[in-house]
Amino acid sequence: MSIYQCFFDLSLRHVDRIDTTIINQEQLQVTDFNPEAPYNSLPSLPPPSDQIETTEILKRCIKARVALAELKQAAELIPNSAVLVNALPLLEARASSEIENIVTTTDKLFEFADIADDRADAATKEALRYRTALYEGTKMVQRRMLTTDMAIQVCSTVKGVELDIRAEAGTTLKNRMSGEVIYTPPTGQQLLIEKLDNWADFMHSHTEIDPLVRMAVQHYQFEAIHPFADGNGRTGRILNILFLVEHGLLDSPILYLSRYIIQHKAAYYRLLQKVTRDQDWASWILFILDGVEETCTWTTDKIKSIRELMEHTAQFVQKSLPKIYSWEFVELLFKQPYCRIGNLVDNGIAKRQTASVYLKQLSELGVLREIKSGRENLFVHPKYMELLTGEENVWVYYAGIETETAAQSEQSA
Repeated sequence: MSIYQCFFDLSLRHVDRIDTTIINQEQLQVTDFNPEAPYNSLPSLPPPSDQIETTEILKRCIKARVALAELKQAAELIPNSAVLVNALPLLEARASSEIENIVTTTDKLFEFADIADDRADAATKEALRYRTALYEGTKMVQRRMLTTDMAIQVCSTVKGVELDIRAEAGTTLKNRMSGEVIYTPPTGQQLLIEKLDNWADFMHSHTEIDPLVRMAVQHYQFEAIHPFADGNGRTGRILNILFLVEHGLLDSPILYLSRYIIQHKAAYYRLLQKVTRDQDWASWILFILDGVEETCTWTTDKIKSIRELMEHTAQFVQKSLPKIYSWEFVELLFKQPYCRIGNLVDNGIAKRQTASVYLKQLSELGVLREIKSGRENLFVHPKYMELLTGEENVWVYYAGIETETAAQSEQSA
C-alpha cells in the first residue's frame, strides 16, 4: 500500500466536518485589541471550527501528513539514527536562534557540540542550549504529555537559568526598526497560568481536530500568552517539534522547521498579528501547514543525500585504505563531523595512538581536514559539512571512483 493510499482514510474521516464557507476579511471577527494594552482578553481555545477546519486547511493537512510520513520513512533508512539526531537538531538550533538575532555558525556548533568548552562564544553556547532543550524535551514527551511544567523546563534549559511563569508587568513587543509597540501580552501570573492550562488542555482534549491544526493553533496561543520574560520564541518552536513527536508524527527531533520561518520571517510575524487583530486563523494555519510540507520534503532530500554520501565515502575509504576501513569508522565520521582522537577511542575503533594514525591517513587522503582547536587537533569532514550547510542537497564524488559508483548505481536500478 502506498503512503498516499494510507492517508485516503484521513480525508474520509474529515468529510463530515469540512466547512465549505470561504473565509474572507469581511467574515472575520474583529477584536477590541489594542497593541499598547495587555491582551488579557486573549480568547480561550479552541477557536471556532469554521475558522480552523476549512476545506483548504483539511486538504493541506493531508499533504503535510504525507510529507511527514515520507520523512519518517527516509530517516529509518539511515542505519544509525544518531547520524541524523546529532546533525539536524543542530541546524534547527542555529536557525531558531538566528530568528532571535543570536547568530553563530554551523561549524562552531559542531566543533563544541559534544564537549563542555568555555572557549565557545556566548551565541554558540546559547544555540547549544537550544539543542539540549530539544533533546531533553523529546525524551520527556516520549514518556508523558506536553504540559506547562514541561514548557517551563524547556525554556529554563534554553536560557540556562531556572525560570517560572512571568509575574512582572510591563512586557511589550516592539518593532525593532521603528520602536513601535506591536503587542502587549497578558499580565498577571495567575491569569497566565489559567491561559496556559487552557493551552495544554486544548492540545490533548480536542482530538477531533487534526493534530497539525492543533500544532499551529497552540503555537500561536503560546506566543500570544508569552509566559516567560525571555525565550518564548525559541521555546515555542521547540514545542512544535515536541508536539509532533508526542503524537507519533515524528520519531525524533529531525524536522528543520526554523529554516522555513527564517525564509518567511516577515510573513510569520505578520500572520501571527493577523490572528490577534482579525482572528484570521485560516491564513496562519495554512502558512504552518505549508511550512511543514516544504520542510519535510527538503529534509527528506537532505537525508537521502546524507545516506548516499555515507555509502560513497565507505566505498572510497575501503578502496583506498582497506586496512583501516570499517563501516563503524565511516559511520563515526558522520556522527562526529568534527572528530577527535577520543571519539575513536570511546567508540572502540582504535586505541589512542592508532586512532591518531587513522585520522591523519584520512586527512592525507582528503576525506578529513586537520585543524587546530585550542590544545587539540580536530579532524573535520568537509564534504559532509558542505552537504549539511548547503541549501542544495548535493555532494561531489571523491576522485577516482565516480565512474565506478555511477556504474553500480545503474546496475542496481
